[in-house]
Amino acid sequence: MSKKILKADFVFGYVIRDVNLLYWNKRIAAMKKGKKMERYKVILVDDEAEVIDMIEKKIHWNDLGFEVAGSATNGVKALELVEKLQPDVVLTDIKMPYMDGLELSRRLNREYPNIYIMLCTGFDEFEYAKEAVHLEIKEYMLKPVNATELSESLTNLKHTLDREREEKLKALDAAIAKLEKEYVKKLNDYFQEVLPKLQSNFFISLIEGRVEKHDYERFLQAYQVDMKGPLFGCVIFHTSENHVPEGMNPLLLSMSVEREIKQRLMDQWNCREFIYMGNTLLILELDAEDKITQITDACDRFCRWAYRIMGAVVTAGIGTVCDSLYEISLSYERAREAVSYRVLYGTKRAINIGEIVPKEQIKPVQSEESRMQTLFRAIRIGDSAEIERAAHGEMEKLHKNTETMSQYNLATMEIVSGFFKFCTDNSLDFNKISGNMQNIYEKVSQMDESSLTAWIVQMSETISEKLKCARNSSARRLIVEAQNIVQERYMEADISLDEVCAVLGVSNSYFSSVFKKEAGKSFISYLTDYRMDIAAEMILNTDEKSYTIAEKVGYLDANYFSYVFKKKFGVSPSKYRASVK
Repeated sequence: MSKKILKADFVFGYVIRDVNLLYWNKRIAAMKKGKKMERYKVILVDDEAEVIDMIEKKIHWNDLGFEVAGSATNGVKALELVEKLQPDVVLTDIKMPYMDGLELSRRLNREYPNIYIMLCTGFDEFEYAKEAVHLEIKEYMLKPVNATELSESLTNLKHTLDREREEKLKALDAAIAKLEKEYVKKLNDYFQEVLPKLQSNFFISLIEGRVEKHDYERFLQAYQVDMKGPLFGCVIFHTSENHVPEGMNPLLLSMSVEREIKQRLMDQWNCREFIYMGNTLLILELDAEDKITQITDACDRFCRWAYRIMGAVVTAGIGTVCDSLYEISLSYERAREAVSYRVLYGTKRAINIGEIVPKEQIKPVQSEESRMQTLFRAIRIGDSAEIERAAHGEMEKLHKNTETMSQYNLATMEIVSGFFKFCTDNSLDFNKISGNMQNIYEKVSQMDESSLTAWIVQMSETISEKLKCARNSSARRLIVEAQNIVQERYMEADISLDEVCAVLGVSNSYFSSVFKKEAGKSFISYLTDYRMDIAAEMILNTDEKSYTIAEKVGYLDANYFSYVFKKKFGVSPSKYRASVK
C-alpha cells in the first residue's frame, strides 16, 4: 500500500493504528540503517596513558579503515566503555591494575563474542602466550609496539572483518527482504480488512459534499472504487423507530433490514451499501436512466416484504439520476426529500422523487433560498402545522441575525426573493400567488412581526396548495394517458401493467398507487372491465362466436375469457346473449 493511501486515511477520519505495523516499519528502518558502511571502532586499553597516546598517534587509523572510539587504563573501565560504545576491536595490555588483560579477554569472550581482541605485553612469557591461544586471541604482540607490525595486523584484521561484515550484510538483506514481504502482506491484508470502512467514509464524504474536485479521482483510485456509470443514483431506506414489533429492539430491527437489503437487492445491481444517520444507503451504477423505474419497483416490493415478514415499516426514497459519481450528493438530497414525502404517500413503499414531483424542477439548492429550506420542505409536503412552525422559525432567525433596520430590511427582501425563486423553479406565478402586491419588497419590510409571520404562512399555504394541484393534475394526466393506451390496445393479449408503465416511463409502484387513487380501482381491474364491456357489446350486436370475441378483446384462452365474463356479469357469454334476446 502506498503512502498516498495512508495519507488519505486521515482525510476521512479512519487512521491505521495497528501498533504491530508501526513496529515492523521501525524494525525494517533500523535494519537498513545497520547496513551503512562505517569505519571499525577500536578501544585502546593500557595502564600507561603515554602508551595509549603513542599508539593512537603512530597508526594511520582512518587509512586502515578504523577509528579509535575510546581508551581505558584498566579492565574495569574498559568493560564500561565496551558496553557504551560497542566496538569491533579491543587492543589491550595484559598486566594492569584491578582487572588485567587476560581477565578482560575472558569477560569479552563470554559477554561480547563478536569483538576481536588484540593483546600487547612487555612480558615475553610462555604462559601468557598459552593463555592467549586458549582464549582464541587473534593477535599477540610484544611491547614496545611496532607501528608497522600493528598496521599489518590491523590490515589483516580488516580483511577478516570485511568478509564477516559482507556475510552479515547478505544475511541482513535476506532478512530485510523477508521482513518487508511479510510486512507488505500484513499491511495489504489490513488494508483489505478496513477497505469497506474506508469506502463507506468516502461515500459519506461524497454525499455530504466534502470531497474537493481535485481530490476526487485520487480518492477513487486509492479506495478502489470502480464505478464507471455512465449514470448514478442514490436510494435511502428509512426504517421507522416508532413502528416496531412488540418486544423487538429498534436497532436490531434496523440491522436486520440492512442485512436483508444486502441479500435481496444488492446482487441485482452494481451498487455500494453503507449506513448513514441511521439509514441504509445504496449508491447505484446505472447504464440507462429508465433503469431507475425498475429499481423503484424492486425497492417497493422489498418494503412490502419487510413489513409482511419482519413487521418493519420501511420507506425507500429514490433520488434523481446524475451523470457523475462526484454529483451523487444531489441525488442523495432528492432521495432524502422523497423519504419525507411518506407523510403524503404513505410508508411501506418506495417513493421516486422524479415521479411524485414531475412539475417541480429538481435543482440544487441556491444560496438565496438555502436559509428557507425547512419552510420549503414543509410547503412541498403540505403539512400546515409544519408550515406554521417553520414560519415562526424564520422569524426567530430574522430577529437573531438582525441588529439594525438596514439588516432587517435586507433579511425581509431575502425572504421575498426566496419565495420568488421557489415559485419560478416550480413553474408557479409568484405575482398571482402574492395577490399582485405592488411594491412588495417595501410593503413586506414595513410589516410588524405578527403581520410578517401571517404573510409567510399565507404565502406558504397558497404555494403548497398550488403544488398539490399541479401534482394532482399531473397524476390525472397520467391516468388519462393510461386509459387511452387501454382504449387503443385492449385487443392485444400481451398488454400489461409493466408494458403501460414502460410506455409512460414510471414505476409500477407509483403508477398503481396513483391509478387506484384516481380511478377507484386497480389498473388490471380497469383493463379487465373495459375488455368485458367491449365483449358484452360485441355479444349483443354481432353473431360472432365467443372464442372469436375473446380473441378480439385480448384473450387467447376462450375458457378463461368465459370465466372472467361470468365473474363480471354473473352469466356465461352464451347465456348473456340469450337472456337479452
